[in-house]
Amino acid sequence: MTEIKTALVSVNINNHVADVRLNRAEKMNALNIPMFEAIRDVGKQLAADKSIRAVVLSGEGRGFCAGLDLANFTDPEVFADPFGPGRGGFYPNFYQLPGYAWKAIPVPVICALHGVAYGGGLQIALGADIRIAHPEAKLSVMEIKWGLIPDMSASQTLRDLVRLDVAKELTFTGRVVTGQEAVQLGLVTSLSDDPREAALAMAAEIARRNPNAIAYGKYLLNNTRHGDDLEGLRVEERLQAKILKSPNQIESVMSEMEGREGQFSDREFTAFDDIVLD
Repeated sequence: MTEIKTALVSVNINNHVADVRLNRAEKMNALNIPMFEAIRDVGKQLAADKSIRAVVLSGEGRGFCAGLDLANFTDPEVFADPFGPGRGGFYPNFYQLPGYAWKAIPVPVICALHGVAYGGGLQIALGADIRIAHPEAKLSVMEIKWGLIPDMSASQTLRDLVRLDVAKELTFTGRVVTGQEAVQLGLVTSLSDDPREAALAMAAEIARRNPNAIAYGKYLLNNTRHGDDLEGLRVEERLQAKILKSPNQIESVMSEMEGREGQFSDREFTAFDDIVLD
């Protein structure tokens, strides 16, 4: 097991699964500038590690993440020029990365939600591939409470989960929904009384499969959802051609036929940008 522990985010890697925990429990994991930096750095580190096959994202303490730390509003450096050098003008920008990084990591990310996931906390969760929530968890697109729009990549993630009218209603009102309603709306995938343990179990199952097929599958679904059908079919064919007869694919077949655990090599690439389809 590998442990990477920082003041604000901890990572334990065991059997190819990265267990990532927001670690500012005394503040309900609220997001300040160092927290943004820590999440960004962990995301980059995980993406670069070819041995990782799944990620579980959760929060320490009483909730997943209460959103933006209100102290940011009184930070003169941040508030004077929030999109200044190093924070804006590139995409995803400094504030969008903590949510979008999970979408960009080439392995499945499963987010476990308990307590509250408000504002920026919910936007971080929306970047994951799968969300498992406690039935009594509370979720809100809360930025409107502070006179803002969601600006941590929800424009690219919320739209893929719920109907447009639902996304608008949640954004315009900032109302709080429970985990139970969130499943009905499509904000979360499923419910569990112990969402972190359920997420870890799912991640372990994913980690037992061909890591290249899993990564290509994430790329395929993420990159063809809003595109032309024929282009999507082309991408599907090109990716399958890369997988067929590869050592990991052959091992998948042999291990299934022999009734044993598959022994796979690490995935071939560190970022989706490295995938060449032609």
